[in-house]
Amino acid sequence: MTKITPIILAGGSGTRLWPLSRKSYPKQFSKLVGDHSLFQQSALRLISSDLVEFVDQIILTNSDFRFIVADQLQEVGIDPGHILIEPEGKNTGPAILAASLYALRNDPESVLLVAPSDHVILDDAEFHAAVNLGVSEAKNGNIVTFGIIPDRPETGYGYLELNSIASYDPVKLKRFVEKPDLNTAQDMLDSKNYLWNSGIFIFRAVDILVAFEKYTPNLLSPVKNAVENGKNDLGFFRLDPISWSECHDISIDYAVMEYADNLVAVPLSAGWSDLGDWNAVWKEQGPDHNGAVITKNVTEIDCHNVLLRSESESQHLVGLGLNDIVAIAMPDAVLVAHKDCVQDVKKVVTELKKNGIQQAELSTKDHRPWGWFEILATQGRFQVKRIFVNPGAALSLQSHNHRSEHWIVVEGTIKVTVDNNIQLLTEGQSVFIPLGAIHRMENPGKVPMILIEVQTGAYLGEDDIIRYEDIYARK
Repeated sequence: MTKITPIILAGGSGTRLWPLSRKSYPKQFSKLVGDHSLFQQSALRLISSDLVEFVDQIILTNSDFRFIVADQLQEVGIDPGHILIEPEGKNTGPAILAASLYALRNDPESVLLVAPSDHVILDDAEFHAAVNLGVSEAKNGNIVTFGIIPDRPETGYGYLELNSIASYDPVKLKRFVEKPDLNTAQDMLDSKNYLWNSGIFIFRAVDILVAFEKYTPNLLSPVKNAVENGKNDLGFFRLDPISWSECHDISIDYAVMEYADNLVAVPLSAGWSDLGDWNAVWKEQGPDHNGAVITKNVTEIDCHNVLLRSESESQHLVGLGLNDIVAIAMPDAVLVAHKDCVQDVKKVVTELKKNGIQQAELSTKDHRPWGWFEILATQGRFQVKRIFVNPGAALSLQSHNHRSEHWIVVEGTIKVTVDNNIQLLTEGQSVFIPLGAIHRMENPGKVPMILIEVQTGAYLGEDDIIRYEDIYARK
């Protein structure tokens, strides 16, 4: 059985699912559908079965998400494998080329399966069967793309035009088609020789390298240099930032796929969705007989064709007499939109950014290598946070120039360093950190530690940190 190396792309921002998905914590790491995040579902889908054999995956992500990636994989019992850090987002073209070059260093015969980390595929067995077909084509030197058999005239997806009517067998690909208008989409559906473009590919690493050399040669040198000059960093592989900055931003479709003459499409019918907007989430979550989808912390009365979602236990969302509405309530932002307009949520994020509104990109919960913190209240010269520290984790040894802090332990045990004083505190105990004091909090226990932090001072920004020691090598 051919060994397949999964390439998981986990660096996107998912702005069309704002306010749940934001730059600081995008949709792939959220539990949008099911008990696991979309990223975890993607990784679990790429475990070997009777039909296919997967080896250690290569994950492309950015520096802010590297510890989230590792933690989420460990939560579901998967070894993180190889995690490549992109110094900045350059789209899927450079990312896939970098992963391919990295794979070739370890195995010149590598067969790679490229998969986004923010899609839903409900039928893993059907997916593996399609991958098995794709492997055979890839071993013959073809670049394989998986196309979704359409069931409606969808305007939110790109399409693949085939040389013949779609069946369940691999078929020669004629061309890629941009997102169509509704009438064109209906014509495509009726013709039966179009598939939705899933963004999932399989190929030999040597073949995709030849394709880049032929169709996008100016990308090859900076990406090669970024891999060759990359460095290991705390179990991650950090691509060289100077070389990476010379790469132009381009998708794999525009870099290679629209020009290659050895493209084959494998039709896939496995319950796929890219969850590209809130309508897609509504469909996947299964509307009731009135077309309503609600989550916990929601009450709906006489609502039809709605998605009502609250992401806070302390915030109850009520919908009364609504039709064709999406309402997403976060602790710091609420989206209310007509279902016909959810494709334009990205415009909302652009407008918020233009006006300097931090909710455009930042969430109230900020994930860090040691755990996370959540802002509970902020005003003027004070700020209140809830801080969650993983067992065995430690914050950096640090000081602040503009604020003092008061820590109150809620759960677990905390080891506190304040200048030359070290002490253990348990539930209900507290400690004061004076302005300028060199301090650190650590969780020496085997259970998570939670505390409330009250900050007071003239400036409370996260950049008011002087680090003296940090086990995560942050600067």
